[in-house]
Amino acid sequence: MSNTSADQRRKAETFRALHAADRPFVVANPWDAGTARLLTGLGFAALATTGAGFAYSLGRPDGHVTREEILDNAAAIAGATHLPVSADLESGFGDKPEDVAATIRLAARAGLVGASVEDSTGRAGDPVRPLEEAVERVAAAVAAARELDFPFTVTARAENFFLGRPDLADTIRRLQAYEEAGADVLYAPALPDADAVRAVCTSVGRPVNVLMGGALRLSVPELGELGVRRVSVGSAMSRAAYGALVRAAEEIRDRGTFTFGADALPYADLNSILDTGE
Repeated sequence: MSNTSADQRRKAETFRALHAADRPFVVANPWDAGTARLLTGLGFAALATTGAGFAYSLGRPDGHVTREEILDNAAAIAGATHLPVSADLESGFGDKPEDVAATIRLAARAGLVGASVEDSTGRAGDPVRPLEEAVERVAAAVAAARELDFPFTVTARAENFFLGRPDLADTIRRLQAYEEAGADVLYAPALPDADAVRAVCTSVGRPVNVLMGGALRLSVPELGELGVRRVSVGSAMSRAAYGALVRAAEEIRDRGTFTFGADALPYADLNSILDTGE
């Protein structure tokens, strides 16, 4: 493929370079164009979409969005910022490795410079794919990315802990296999503690992303000391926003008061941040 814009290439190279820095960086996770502009203005170096946050904005639970919806949303976010944008592509949207490869190509056409692919199945009784199948899908994503004429960053996710299977040995085995398959970044969401984070980081040779915003209480410098290169917050920012909305609504409903407005972003400030001069 040879239709990459100079701007997309610049973003891709910037995103790749961030992973090679000597300290970790944080990718904030917007769920629409407005939150992308807000987070851009707050000084983050890169953004990554959140599938769960986007689903919530549509009034749906996580996982109930189509590939077309995910990519349209990601394109809107990429178009709203000058920052590199990676996308949460769930499990790649398809049963076969070639389906995952097609999703990566579509992501590149949407203006993205990276994406994550999970080893989840979406089946409650059998939530994690067999390792051989998961590796084939990561390899297909990597092959599709390498066909592009810019460095598209593929992140491979091992979902064990996130899906209620707290098996660190298997998680590490999976991440090592995904590294062997060519993944650029490795990611095991919901690791329980610093020891688990350190074990993952010391077991692989590629940059590791760690999910924060939940029960794990570590700072960016502390994560860096453990070997982490990238930090994301997934749906945590969107859930924090919905939490503020629920608390405001409950105050009005239960007490008939409106003190929540004191914590709201001022009207003029929000307008100013989102005013691009267009």
